[in-house]
Amino acid sequence: MKTFLFASTLVIVLTLSAAAQHKKPAPSQHLAGDSEESAIPQQQTLPAPPSLCNPCAFYGGDLNPSDPNAAGFSNEDTVLVPGSSTYAAIDVPNNGRIKVTGILFNVQADANFDPHTASYDVRTGVTEGNGGTSIASGTGAIQVATTGRDFFGINEFTVLVKIPTLRIGPGEYWFNITPQCTNGATDGSCSVGRIFLSNTTQNTNAVLGDAQPAGSLYINSAYFGYTWANWCDSSLGLNSSQCRAGSWGLVGTAGGF
Repeated sequence: MKTFLFASTLVIVLTLSAAAQHKKPAPSQHLAGDSEESAIPQQQTLPAPPSLCNPCAFYGGDLNPSDPNAAGFSNEDTVLVPGSSTYAAIDVPNNGRIKVTGILFNVQADANFDPHTASYDVRTGVTEGNGGTSIASGTGAIQVATTGRDFFGINEFTVLVKIPTLRIGPGEYWFNITPQCTNGATDGSCSVGRIFLSNTTQNTNAVLGDAQPAGSLYINSAYFGYTWANWCDSSLGLNSSQCRAGSWGLVGTAGGF
C-alpha cells in the first residue's frame, strides 16, 4: 500500500511540474468536481444580489467555494494573458424585455485592475465556433466591490461596467465584460496574476436566475487557442455542473418574466 501511495504521489508531482513548464497556463481553475455530489443546501432567504447590482434586473447567483463543482473561467486582458474572454447568456422569454444599463461579473482575481477599465460586448447567435453578431460593445470605467469570498486563495470581486442603455426583447443574448491589467501595476501582478469569471452551482441569491440557460458559457481566446468554444465541451475538462452557469448579472429593469 505504501508503495502504491508513493507512486501515486510521484505521478501527481511530475504532472504538476510538467504543467508548470507549459507555455500557457490553464484557462480555468476548478476543484476535481463531482457532478453527482451537491453542496449542503443553503437556507432559503430573500435574494441578496451584489450591492452593485442596483437596480438588479438579473443575477445568476453566487459562487460557493466549498462546492466540489466550484470553478472559474478565464476572463482577462493582462500582460500575462492578453484578451481571453468568457461569455455568459440570458434567455429572454417571449413576453420578456430588459432595459440594461450595466453588466457585472463576479471574478476571482490576483491581478490588480490597472487601468480601472473593462471592455464589454453583447452578442446574439453565438454557437460553437461562431461568435454570432455583436449588438453593443465598447470600453468603460469599472466599479469594484469585494464579495468576501475566495477560491484557491484568490479573492473574489464584483466588477461592474455601466453601458449606454440597451433594450433587449425575446431571444438569447451573450454578455461579457473583460477587466484589464495592462499598465504594469506597481506590484507586478499584471505579469503574473489571473482573472476568472466565477461559476454558480446553487444559484444562491439569484434574481431571475432561471433565465440563464444551462451550459451556454463560451470562451473566445486567441491566447489559449479557443474560438468560441463551449465550456461544456469535454475537451476542456469540466463536468456539466461546473460549466452550467456563470456568476454574473445585469443592472437595469426587467418585465414580462
